[in-house]
Amino acid sequence: MKKSHIKQESEQRSSSGIEGGFLVVLGGGESGVGTALLGKAKGYDVFVSDKGKIKDKYKQVLIQNEIDWEDENHTESKILKADVVMKSPGIPDKVALIKQIRKAGITVVSEIEFASNFTEATLVGITGSNGKTTTATLTHHLLKQELNVGLAGNIGDSFAKQILEDDYPNYVLEISSFQLDDIIDFRPHIAVITNITPDHLDRYDYKFENYIESKFRITENQTEADYLIYDADDEVIVNHLKKCAVKAILLPFSLEKNIENGACLEKENIKITINNNQIIMPTSNLTLEGKHNVKNAMAASTVAHLLKIRKQTIRESLENFQGVEHRLEQVLKINKVQYINDSKATNVNATYYALESMGAPTIWIVGGVDKGNNYQELFSFVNEKVKAIICLGVNNEKLLNTFGNMVDVIVETQCMNEAVKIAYKLAETGDNVLLSPACASFDLFENYEDRGRQFKEAVRNL
Repeated sequence: MKKSHIKQESEQRSSSGIEGGFLVVLGGGESGVGTALLGKAKGYDVFVSDKGKIKDKYKQVLIQNEIDWEDENHTESKILKADVVMKSPGIPDKVALIKQIRKAGITVVSEIEFASNFTEATLVGITGSNGKTTTATLTHHLLKQELNVGLAGNIGDSFAKQILEDDYPNYVLEISSFQLDDIIDFRPHIAVITNITPDHLDRYDYKFENYIESKFRITENQTEADYLIYDADDEVIVNHLKKCAVKAILLPFSLEKNIENGACLEKENIKITINNNQIIMPTSNLTLEGKHNVKNAMAASTVAHLLKIRKQTIRESLENFQGVEHRLEQVLKINKVQYINDSKATNVNATYYALESMGAPTIWIVGGVDKGNNYQELFSFVNEKVKAIICLGVNNEKLLNTFGNMVDVIVETQCMNEAVKIAYKLAETGDNVLLSPACASFDLFENYEDRGRQFKEAVRNL
């Protein structure tokens, strides 16, 4: 592995009698505290600074490990003395402090970048606008049957903490565009791009091209010895590939095209071919429903095939995978009405997949913080499948204007319990009640997990 800027700096300082140098961690959440622990173990002088309040469980970890920290404040004079700054993915570049740090010539990295310098593990990096959590979790499920593998990144325990405590020989990393924005040398052996649709454009100057380029950073350091797995039905990805120089071996997957090297659908079977080595699996046995999940299965199985997981193991693992919490999660069936938690659908494209997979009349709970959503691609599904809409958000005006004429019943509420009670009254035998918000959750909830758990609790209390 090539020597990174962080390792070089660390070694130079160690040889001059200064341990590791001064690492400032901005953000005292999972990734921040994990980075602080790893940084301290690697000889850095560490300071954690959070503009908000650090949760008690993380404060205790910092105190127990004698790591200097502050919350509800940023001491700029101290921060600007850093040799390396690891910033939480939630902090945008336009924040004045980040501009000052960059102006001072201080290296800014993400946790993924920092941590990857301290492991020789085989890295599988998975990004995309939708499906990355399911694909990452499914890939980990396939690999763990035969390999010692960690699951980290945007999911579970922090990557840095796992390197410190477990140092798995393999990692599956779910990676957001925000994490990719602050990489320098990070290089996954296998990269996966599930799809790219407009999302988080407020962080990218409302330019879709900037967001696309951010996603493609996952492959920028890859070599001819590495692999890029991608959706060949996604025009955005296909068009961007034509104009950017990717060194990695390309392994597309598709529901529509015949793929010679990669994965495709043939007579309702998933066919994966890599260097003439083939595996065929029936889609009828997949536990996950919907076309999008066939694609997620293709991507995950291609990774498993590359890493020499046995064909029988891949088949069995696809058949017993139970899915991801808050992603088309079947909660309960009450009076022959199925309640489905898809709180993780924080954009229109994710909700598109959810509505597409509905096989019964649906009462749809939607709303939250609109990220400049264009709901037009949902119109055909709403007309065909949705019998009532419950708007759950502080400001529901856009939803009311967009869908008011499409359904007989559209109501608004600002309380999850009330939304579920209204759905219960509207639902008839054989219906679905689907929470698939297409929006961020921060107007009424702590995050999408909080929103999903409140939905499940309200359903169980009916």
